[in-house]
Amino acid sequence: MKSKVLIYDDNADRRESLALLLGSYSQFEVAGCYNDCSKVIQEVETHQPHVVLMDIQMPVVDGLKGLKLIKQQFPEVKIIMQTVYDDDDKVFESLQYGASGYLLKHASSEKIIEAIADVLQGGSAMTPSIAAKVLTYFHQKAPKPHSDYALTEKEKEILNHLVSGLSYKMIADRSNVSYHTVNTHIKKIYEKLEVHSASEAVAKAIHENLVKP
Repeated sequence: MKSKVLIYDDNADRRESLALLLGSYSQFEVAGCYNDCSKVIQEVETHQPHVVLMDIQMPVVDGLKGLKLIKQQFPEVKIIMQTVYDDDDKVFESLQYGASGYLLKHASSEKIIEAIADVLQGGSAMTPSIAAKVLTYFHQKAPKPHSDYALTEKEKEILNHLVSGLSYKMIADRSNVSYHTVNTHIKKIYEKLEVHSASEAVAKAIHENLVKP
């Protein structure tokens, strides 16, 4: 079964480039491309996408408004925000309203594909520069942990990589284990932290200071 993707971007060339990129992968289907979010509810209802690639800066109805509308009506849809600048306010607002990831537009084709694959598996997708900003911001506000949840050293290492915005593939390379082993560790981390997704695990790890700054 193919994963359906909607693309929102006011730049026609970029819409076409993203559509061509995704179309070159057999596991993805580009269900539609649009230049703003003025009819976003109707479009999501019609196409039933699994993932939305959402530009932030668009005319008429921009990506942040589109994000809010989609998550209110279709909370299960994964949304990856894209923008030229890693503006702190927009990063935090996007994540606050339920974005599954946040990528800069100059991210490589490989990073875009990895990001979509990660969010489809319940992960979060962030470029390292954005992950660092989020981590720094929440560490400044984080309370001391009440428990380490009996995480093993390897689980703490993988959780730390997850918070840093690394994909499952990158975590496997960095930790010198297989992709399958990373997935197994992450499922165990979810169980111990009593969460159901990578975004929840990341949020809990940051707020309870479970990872290294």
